[in-house]
Amino acid sequence: MNHLSDVSLLGASPWWRPNPGTCLVIQGGRPLVGTYGVSGAKNAVLPLMVSALLTPRPVVLDNVPAILDVAVLSNLLQRLGADLTWSTGRTGRALTVCAERIHPRQIDRDLVARMRASVLLLGALLARCGEASLPLPGGDAIGLRGIDFHIAGLRAMGAEVEVNGGLIHATAPYGLCGAEIVLPQPSVGATENLLLAAVLAKGQTIIRNAAREPEITDLAQCLTMMGAAITGIGSDVLIIQGGRELAGADYTVMPDRIELGTIACAAAVTDGEVLLRHAHAELLGTARPAFAAAGVVLEDVRDGVIARRSPAGLTGIDIQTRPYPGFATDLQSPAMAMLATAAGASAITETIFEQRFRHVDELRKMGADITVLGTTAHVRGVDRLAGARVMATDVRAAAALVLAGLGAKGDTVLDGLDHLDRGYDGMAEKLVACGAVITRDKIG
Repeated sequence: MNHLSDVSLLGASPWWRPNPGTCLVIQGGRPLVGTYGVSGAKNAVLPLMVSALLTPRPVVLDNVPAILDVAVLSNLLQRLGADLTWSTGRTGRALTVCAERIHPRQIDRDLVARMRASVLLLGALLARCGEASLPLPGGDAIGLRGIDFHIAGLRAMGAEVEVNGGLIHATAPYGLCGAEIVLPQPSVGATENLLLAAVLAKGQTIIRNAAREPEITDLAQCLTMMGAAITGIGSDVLIIQGGRELAGADYTVMPDRIELGTIACAAAVTDGEVLLRHAHAELLGTARPAFAAAGVVLEDVRDGVIARRSPAGLTGIDIQTRPYPGFATDLQSPAMAMLATAAGASAITETIFEQRFRHVDELRKMGADITVLGTTAHVRGVDRLAGARVMATDVRAAAALVLAGLGAKGDTVLDGLDHLDRGYDGMAEKLVACGAVITRDKIG
């Protein structure tokens, strides 16, 4: 990942400030007690921001999280010619994007290399402008996550796509046309990209084996508010009647279900009690009963969800990551950090990304008893983890290591803070408000 100083992000996101310090120092052994405000969802806000490119009218997004990925995408949109205005919304930070005039060739390689979601620009720019040139996107090193499904779907809609020298160049010389597309796997990114392209394409598009994640529902609902005709929202078959001129919209980003699940695990690990404000437990899908089986109590209340540990304590369970409503891959690493100190044994099988066990070695440094055989991590619970110096390797691993540090004996020093800042809006500060002792430092 490029260092923040490589490209200034302040022009498009004046609220962004690279946090001081190079690491987090987490003092373990303190129960979390208090209220934790769950932010707008990282995985929802990014495609919602890209959707603003489909119309010359202003799109207002409320509850936008102050995270690095939003700052990077804001800069990308601005460089494409969109006007961005930040304000205070009903439920938090609000962003108005007006893409009256956009220039599809002006895409910065350094910015695109920072985030996987930049690939969504491909479908939106093809639909709006008839062409797009995009460097291969970057993001977390958690697996191949190829864009073959994206490209095949766009080609089925009439796009001509070439990939050479790390650059994707796509044109739609006759405009995009509706098509019936069957995804080989329910890819979230491909479903979003094809949905963005289809709403402006001529005719009907059917996306079969579409991903069903709540963030896709959020995108489809916003597009519908803008005037798109989409049926099957929330199912694995999306039918889009394209070719409609889209208007603007005023839309509130859904709460982050991954942040909810992560902090619920942290409350259980520290034997505390946290009100997760603005959260909705039903968004967890099958992760909710899985957490309950492990000893994480989630109580729905008017203001959100209360999370605490069961009086019987934490116990090992078996988990297999699956597309929604299955157990989210983004919750796999936080769940592993929690189960590292649960009674008994757990088996965690990762079916989505082939390199999503990179946090295992870091948890081992803290005393976790974890053995990886193929795609399954076998976890034997220990009484307690011990603080150590660890390195975040991706967004979700960063959160998992914070969680582990909160429950450990002694101090944990977490390096790789860019990963944490990419996906979580002030996580450390919000945890401190719940009683955690966390500081940012420059330990060499």
